[in-house]
Amino acid sequence: MISGNKRKMLIILIAAVLGMSLMTGCGSKPTETPETGAPETGADAPVTLRFAWWGNQVRNDLTQKANERYHELNGNVTVQGSFYQWSDYWSKMATQSAGKQMPDIIQMDLSYIDQYVSNNQLLDLTPYIESGALDTSKIPENILVMGKVGEGNYGIAAGVNVMCLFYDKAITDSVGVTIEDNMTFDAFVEVAKKITAETGYRAKLIYDANYMRDWARAEGISIQKAEMPVDSADAYVPYFQILVDGVAEGWHTTPDVMTGNAIEMEPLVYGSTPETMSWCTLNGGSNQLTALQKAAKEGQKITVSTIPTSDPIKSNYLKPSMFFSISADTKNPDAAVAFLNYLINSVEANEILLGERGVPINTDIADFIYDKITPGEQEVIKFVTEVVTPNSSPIDPPDPKGSSELNAALRDIVEKVGYGEYSAEEAAQEYFTRGTEIFAESNK
Repeated sequence: MISGNKRKMLIILIAAVLGMSLMTGCGSKPTETPETGAPETGADAPVTLRFAWWGNQVRNDLTQKANERYHELNGNVTVQGSFYQWSDYWSKMATQSAGKQMPDIIQMDLSYIDQYVSNNQLLDLTPYIESGALDTSKIPENILVMGKVGEGNYGIAAGVNVMCLFYDKAITDSVGVTIEDNMTFDAFVEVAKKITAETGYRAKLIYDANYMRDWARAEGISIQKAEMPVDSADAYVPYFQILVDGVAEGWHTTPDVMTGNAIEMEPLVYGSTPETMSWCTLNGGSNQLTALQKAAKEGQKITVSTIPTSDPIKSNYLKPSMFFSISADTKNPDAAVAFLNYLINSVEANEILLGERGVPINTDIADFIYDKITPGEQEVIKFVTEVVTPNSSPIDPPDPKGSSELNAALRDIVEKVGYGEYSAEEAAQEYFTRGTEIFAESNK
């Protein structure tokens, strides 16, 4: 059992590891634009707030309950929730933002925040932080600045988590292998080959495009600004060769095993035979562990480890699991800020949410929920604080504009590699060319 004081110190340690790298980024202060919903007319006037998020069914259920609880506490405010899968969420937000119809409160990702700020679509929270309307007194400063872009603060971290490898310990135990934390990629491949040879289950690392960031950080070529960080496509050949070799040697899944972005459809827990499942996966951050465990079949033991790379300490990093941001289009900014304050700081919200979006950033709340959460959720906190935090490097700056488009292109490219339509060299050239074009366009 981790003591209360130690838990608070661990949150502060996480903040120190995050450092000030997240203070970088560009973007202009959004203009105030009038547009959706009924305007605030008085403290007791009826207000309807729209709140959108992506995630799994567990998150949806908990968030809806927290919304309902807010209405019970604040009878004049109704919170209408909208829940989407990741891939659908951003297309919905793009459509709504183009028509100045974004929800009042939106779940925001590090990979998109710079883009939305640059397009004047998010409300600067700085005045509300300075006035105390948004209480940040229990949030370590280095976590608070995670939402800074330029001179403003456009998002409050919903939690802190880490990217990780999820795997079925029942399978690894059955063949007598151990997934070591901070395992190198070469050691991982040897384990993966043994598991496939003895069980038929394969690994899934690449198809969701998550692995590129970790691989590139380990190789010292992660994208820091809106340009490709290397001079030629040759630097990316080894990345795509992983998939070419993994499929040829049989230890990596093929694209037909992919079933979608939803946790419940993840091949680690979805499927009926070794041929249609995987024994490990990359699918989001450590806060997804509980949802995967709930979706698991009887007999599975889903747990976490670090992502294998050539240098795990260079590739490991802590990140905001996601942000809560407020639309620049809202006509109810004070009410939206009050609801955001409830999500971050209130016992009432967090005894429902229980850290599903990551380790709470309010140190008192993190302490409050610890003894109320499941062993799996306690496992996440221990993994973040004791395994990754001491063995990590600072997070990269927020993804530059164009990154989401490049990631979409990467998903298409790796699918072609997985089906044998591209060689590693062809894939590397396509990725490099597309990235060069996308960033050139974003810089205009």
